[in-house]
Order: sequence, then structure tokens, then C-alpha cells
Amino acid sequence: MLIHSASQLLTLTGGPQRGHRLGTLGIIQQGAVLVNDGKIAALGSTSELLAAYPHEPVLNAGGCVVMPGLVDAHTHLVWAGDRAAEFEMRLQGKTYLEIMAAGGGIQSTVNATRAATLKELKDQARQRMQTMFHSGTTSAEAKSGYGLELKSELMQLQAILELDAEGPLELWPTFLAAHAIPAEYKDDPQSYTDKICQQMLPTLKEWWLTLATSRPLPFMDVFCEKGAFNLQQTRQLLTAAQKLGFPLKVHADEFENLGGSVLSAELHAVSADHLVKTSPQDILALAHSETVAVSLPCTPFGLADDEYTPARAIVEADGLLAIASDLNPGTAWGGNMQFVIALACRALHLTPAQAIAAATINGAAAINCAERVGSLEVGKQADLLILNVSDYRHLGYRFGQNLVSMVIKRGQVFPVQEPELKAVPIE
Repeated sequence: MLIHSASQLLTLTGGPQRGHRLGTLGIIQQGAVLVNDGKIAALGSTSELLAAYPHEPVLNAGGCVVMPGLVDAHTHLVWAGDRAAEFEMRLQGKTYLEIMAAGGGIQSTVNATRAATLKELKDQARQRMQTMFHSGTTSAEAKSGYGLELKSELMQLQAILELDAEGPLELWPTFLAAHAIPAEYKDDPQSYTDKICQQMLPTLKEWWLTLATSRPLPFMDVFCEKGAFNLQQTRQLLTAAQKLGFPLKVHADEFENLGGSVLSAELHAVSADHLVKTSPQDILALAHSETVAVSLPCTPFGLADDEYTPARAIVEADGLLAIASDLNPGTAWGGNMQFVIALACRALHLTPAQAIAAATINGAAAINCAERVGSLEVGKQADLLILNVSDYRHLGYRFGQNLVSMVIKRGQVFPVQEPELKAVPIE
């Protein structure tokens, strides 16, 4: 089909955007895009493409913005239960680490997730996926990490694989058994670290190569933080994973600077995520590497913290910056990347163009799929959004409403319809 009459066609061509290139949208005014067999076949002005392809089925964008689908590079999509009570505890003055030390936090979700069936995990995650997709996310990373034992971790990965097969939202799995120290290893975290390295990772690789033969190995992620895994343990875990061929990710510098971001750069991790307490020296180390710095502004927002990722400093240092939702039950239950963009404009001091690039092509780089998605270029996957506005800047300017009117995934059109409101009769 030929999608035409876009007020602004945002192409974001040229690959991931480092430093001051961030925000290069590649706008074609009154643009059009030809989709063939689920991929982008041509780009140009509406007049040019209508003349060149007069017999193609057409979709009139009606003077609205057309842009790449959003890429959410950091989510904890699959879990059971909720932690609403902990939200109230934080409002009463308890810190995240205090709640975790008292048996809440991640361990609370671990207990609920271990008790859930595969069907229950999929049913709960599917609802979150639908919300993400309807708000414009067409590709997303999805972590395990709420099992902290091999059986439950593999069940979460199986849920991710099966949900990805269902579609339409495309999922990129991450193994996060190193999310926290489980209660049974509270007094011996090194033994749990050794178990992941010596037992879980080799078993995971064998399991994966049997179950998901057509897919690359999942990412291996580690929560490098006080109360979780120290720097030495993080290095041990990442090195063991790397030797087995797993691509690497790191949760770093969320509450304290333990050196996780520098380690990410040293080990050529695909991304280092959170980066709230990252020092100027660590920012330079990241900027001199190919590791993507992924900011998760919804997390400090969810914790009512005042400190966010020093995103401007990362840009000034010529770093590669992405933004993502950190969808999770404890601190950021919200997978709407439109809100992430709006928050990034306010809390990270990005322009709307920079936030859009960080949520598309740079988000794709953070999950190793920038050659397939994240921009509109000939030969790439036809993942597009049609917004119900004529100027892209509305994405950062407005919040709390859905500006997406249509999602196109692999060339298939999914209209986004507002739910019909009906009066409920009172008997």
C-alpha cells in the first residue's frame, strides 16, 4: 500500500544518533511511504510517489504525522501480582531499599510470580502488551527476573517467546536471574552468583537452542546495585555470560555509583540502563564506547525522586542516548512511551525531536535491532505510526492522552479506537 499525504513524514534515516546528531528526524514534508510485503519499498513526497505508483492501494494519512513505531528498550513485562501497598509505604516515607530489606520490593513480586502458572503470566502480560501497542510501541525488550530460580526464570522466558509469537507487538527477550538476591540466599549472595554462572547460564543456553532455534540468544542483564550484585559479582556474571555468547546489558547507577556503567563499556555491553548516579568520568567512558546509555525517567518519577539521568551531559559528551519505560510492578507500572517522551522533555531537558530519536532509532540500537526497526528506510520493517496531529512536537508537548490513531506493524494496519462509553443501568 501507499501511505500518502502525511503532514510530516519522520524518517530518522542514517542509523543511531550520537551526541549532537540526536534529534535528526529527516522530515519529508507532505511525505509518502510505499509498503510492500511488510517492508518499506520507497519514500518521498506525496506527489512523487502517487505519480510513480498509480495502481497501488492507498491509505490517506490525512495531513497527520507519520513516523516510525516506538521502541521500548527496557521493560519487565512478565510478572504476577502488584505492589500497590508498597506505593503507599513510599508515600509514608519508606525508601525503595528499606522496603526491599523488609521483604518487599522485588522479592514480593518473586513470590507471586513463582506461584503463577504460565497461562496466568501470559494473560497478565498480554493486557500490558495491548496497552503498549495501542500507544505506539511496536517493538519492546522484555526481561525475566521475577523467578530468581531456574524453573521460574525459564517460564518467564517461555511466556515472552509465546507472546512474541502471538504478536503484534514484537518482543526481544532478556535473562535477568541476576535481578536480586533471592530470600533463600540472603546470607550467601556469592553462592547464588556462582549458581547463575555455573548452572543457570549453561542450562539456559541449551534450553534456548532447543526451543528457539531461529532466534539469537537472549540478552543477559545484571542489577549492579547496593543490596543486589556488587561490581565484582557483576563482572563475574557478565564475563560468564559473554563466554557463552550472550549479549550483555547492565542495570547501573540507579541508587549508587558502583562502577557498573564503566564495566558496561569495558565489556562492550549493548546497553547500560538507569544511569541516575553516573559520574562525569563514567559518562565519558560510555560516550567513548558503543554501549547505549538508556535513561528510564519513569522510575525516578514513580519513586518521586528529584534526580534523573544526566541526559544533557551524555549528549554533550557525544554519547548514544535512548529512553525507555522500565515497565515494572514496583516503581513504574506504565508502558506508554508517549508519556516517556513527554517526561524526557521535562525531566531530562530533551527537545521533542531528541526524545523521539531516543525512543525510536536509538531504542532499537539498545536492543540490537537498529538494522530492522526504529527508522523509515527502504528495506526495513514497515513499523509505522499515524498520529492524530499535524506537528511532531505535540508528542512532547501533550501528555495523558493517546495521540496515535493507527499502528502499522510489518505492513499490517491496526486502527486505534477509543473504547465506546455506555451508560450502566442501575437496578
